[in-house]
Amino acid sequence: MKTDAIREKRSMQQPIDAMDRKILSALVDDATQSYAELGREVGLSAPAVHERVKRLRAARVITATTVRIDGKRIGKPLLVFIHVQTQNWGYSEALADLARLPEVEEVHTVTGDTSVILKVRVPGSEALESFLRQLHAFESIVATKTFVTLSTYIDRPVQAAQTEEWVEPPLPAS
Repeated sequence: MKTDAIREKRSMQQPIDAMDRKILSALVDDATQSYAELGREVGLSAPAVHERVKRLRAARVITATTVRIDGKRIGKPLLVFIHVQTQNWGYSEALADLARLPEVEEVHTVTGDTSVILKVRVPGSEALESFLRQLHAFESIVATKTFVTLSTYIDRPVQAAQTEEWVEPPLPAS
C-alpha cells in the first residue's frame, strides 16, 4: 500500500516549528550543505533533517533552491526601483510582459499612489534610459518614478526566523 499521499496531506497541515525555522535559516545561509552538515548545525540526525526538508518541500514552504548572483560581477551594477503608475490596477498582460524582461528582478502590485513597483538591474544609465523607454511604450503605463540605489546594506532572501512578539511597555505612573 502506498502511503506517500497520506504523508503529504499530513505534512501540509503541520505548523512550522522552531526546529523547522532553524533548518530553513541554515538552508538560506547555505543551501549546498549536506543533510549531515545541516544536522550537526541544528542538532538533529541527517535522516531527521532530510525528512523535515522533504516535508517542507511538500508543503511548499521551500519552493526552490536557487543561486544568488552578484550584479556587479556580471556587468549589471546599477540597481533601481521604479514606481509605475498604470491606468488600471492589478495583474495584467503588461505585467506579464514586464516579467519577461531580464532586467526585471521583482514585480509588486502595491497600495498608494503607485500601482506597481519594479526592482530592476542594468549595466548603467544608458541601459536604464533604454529600459524606461521600453516601459513607456506600454499603453497602460501612465507615469514612472525611478529611484537609483546608491548603497545596499541588506540584500537577503526571505528569513525563517521571527522577532519575538513585541509588547508595548507600560505607561509611566503619573
